[in-house]
Amino acid sequence: MASCGIYNHLVAFSNQPTSKPPIFIASNPVNHIAVSPRSRLSYSLSTLVPKASSTALEARIYKETDEIPVPKVIIDQDSDLDATVVEITFGDRLGALLDTMGALTNLGLDVVKANVHLDSSGKHTKFSITKASTGRKVEDPELLEAIRLTIISNLLEYHPESSAQLAMGEAFGIEAPKHKLDVDIATRIHVYDDGPNRSLLSVETADRPGLLVDLVKIFTDINVAVESGEFDTEGLLAKAKFHVNYRGKSLLEPLQQVLANSLRYFLRRPTTEDLSF
Repeated sequence: MASCGIYNHLVAFSNQPTSKPPIFIASNPVNHIAVSPRSRLSYSLSTLVPKASSTALEARIYKETDEIPVPKVIIDQDSDLDATVVEITFGDRLGALLDTMGALTNLGLDVVKANVHLDSSGKHTKFSITKASTGRKVEDPELLEAIRLTIISNLLEYHPESSAQLAMGEAFGIEAPKHKLDVDIATRIHVYDDGPNRSLLSVETADRPGLLVDLVKIFTDINVAVESGEFDTEGLLAKAKFHVNYRGKSLLEPLQQVLANSLRYFLRRPTTEDLSF
């Protein structure tokens, strides 16, 4: 399995000084499958998110006076046709993320490629992941959300100082954010034409557990299909971009308005359970 070799490469990289140039790790070919928002898992997100192991391989000590960077987790379905790309950034505080890779394996996933690079904003770790059972990219929204929550849960365990910087800190961390976002103020929704056969939907709102699943459920309930997309967790905010269509065509203005109004209405509701019609 590709994951085993990548572990060793990431360990070696985590011990390098931050002045080293980027390195590229392993790659395996996988098959392509389109994003399908209608396929669902039969088990809940709570059963999908495993706890990290008791040995904190990435544990580091930081002074209380250190400025805490904003954690970022990106789920990218656009840039790789064959795999789901996950990028994690937390200043220069990320270690080898071995436990995160182990937790993803527990979700029935393979890490087929990993890339670590440094820039002025810190260390960026990218994983290309596929379903172990099919060798294909992840398409189920519930599993995508489980991946996101698993990564954030591990980040909070190994870097508890990130707790107050993340909306999930209230649910999973040791300290809730001091300042919560007003959903009405934070929510921004835009729909753009992106050619004759699809539209680009941009959503920015206050983050919460289950948000990705909620968004996709709203799309499917009004028969809007998702082709691909990117879902970013940036501190207290969630930022998403989806390529969508209606019966193979871009969304006409009336449907764009229906979609935007539906999202604004349901994003004010606090739980997934409230999203049942």
